[in-house]
Amino acid sequence: MSASSLSRWTMAYFAAALFFLISAQVLMASGYGFPTASIEAPETLVVVHMVTIGWLSLLMCGALFQFVPVLVARPLRDSTLALPALLCLLAGLLCLLGGFLQTAGTIDLDIPFLAFGGLLLPSGFALVIWTIGRTLWSVPKSGLSLPARFVAVGLTCAAAAVALGASFAWVLSGHAPALAGTDVLAFGLPVHVAMGLGGWLGFTAIGVSYRLLPMFMLSPDREHGTGRFVLWAGASAWSFVLLARPFAVVSGSAALPTVFAGVLILVATVFFAFDLIFFYRRRRRGKIELNVKSAIGAFLALYCSILLILILVAAGTFAEHVDAVVYIVGFGWLTGLGLSMLYKIVPFLTWLECYGPVMGRVQTPRVQDLVVESRDRVFFTLYYAGVLLGTGALLVGAPILFRVATAMTLLATMAIVAELVVARRLVNVGGALRLPEGASRPRLFLPHWHAR
Repeated sequence: MSASSLSRWTMAYFAAALFFLISAQVLMASGYGFPTASIEAPETLVVVHMVTIGWLSLLMCGALFQFVPVLVARPLRDSTLALPALLCLLAGLLCLLGGFLQTAGTIDLDIPFLAFGGLLLPSGFALVIWTIGRTLWSVPKSGLSLPARFVAVGLTCAAAAVALGASFAWVLSGHAPALAGTDVLAFGLPVHVAMGLGGWLGFTAIGVSYRLLPMFMLSPDREHGTGRFVLWAGASAWSFVLLARPFAVVSGSAALPTVFAGVLILVATVFFAFDLIFFYRRRRRGKIELNVKSAIGAFLALYCSILLILILVAAGTFAEHVDAVVYIVGFGWLTGLGLSMLYKIVPFLTWLECYGPVMGRVQTPRVQDLVVESRDRVFFTLYYAGVLLGTGALLVGAPILFRVATAMTLLATMAIVAELVVARRLVNVGGALRLPEGASRPRLFLPHWHAR
């Protein structure tokens, strides 16, 4: 990957995503939203969408703009749409949050925030899906790599989740009278959550892992039957999720497709575990870096969530503790993996931007010289300890303990973000290596306006 192939707005996506993550953690640590408020309360919806859209979706979009061209060995199509997409997503999210605050009575403005959010957010996601989808479509279908096919399925799930979310926003705003007589939320909310959190974010994260882990650990990256099975089992599972509600209308119950989807997801995660073990055991890099070590915590959180689901279902208490499951998936698995990958991706892109143009002509530092792993591993340990404590607090119904746990994850996240800023500013690179002749210090998150 050359410096010229860098996506101009990826760092802006990352910066916005981290802002929303920290903001959501501040609200949670202060007792705003669940569990102080009910799970369906507007305050809770504010925090949930700050995490799922503001943090995880912006992070995923920014990462895909950068790495999909690598997956398909093609330039990003319509790359100029990355900035309009970001602006639509940010404006739409702010309108959505404003609408929830209106519902909660926090703000009193005669502005249809929910309706605007239901228009701007789908527009932003449509631009993202169009750009990445066109890039994937430019490759013959037989030539798509395994991670690229995961991304394609994830984009389909994103489209379904966004369409449902937009319909919710329009119904709640009172601007969809044709749907006012139906209980749209009860009908589509489970599908919206499953397709958004599991399909778009979770399935795409698994697909990206099939590319990043071999790259970071120098493991064999050839496709295996297990990976293809994970792809097809997962894609089939999300198809059953989409069919669950229509099936319920016809038959009166969504149990059958729901069970099929659950079994397929369970089997897919088991086979994904085989591939993870293969990547770690067959790596050619003896000493793995901190980002890969920290990713182990995220993968453990994924399998702990699967085990927790099985235990709760067997005990008949899943509905009572679904909050704990969502928390460990959102913050243990997805956020843990996101922070771990950012710890490598940000220095890597910074190195390419700063030292790529002079590589081979002058002496340059290594990518890992931009960070200090011995110092930063403490922050990742603190983060996962906070997630584990927070999950336990939700299971036993201890809101004060949950706030303490969230404060732990907040402090760890702020420390990790500070380390990313330090890496971006080249603080850890000493002497003449910091800015050799011909190299220029990159901007924090905005591109150089003269760049092509």
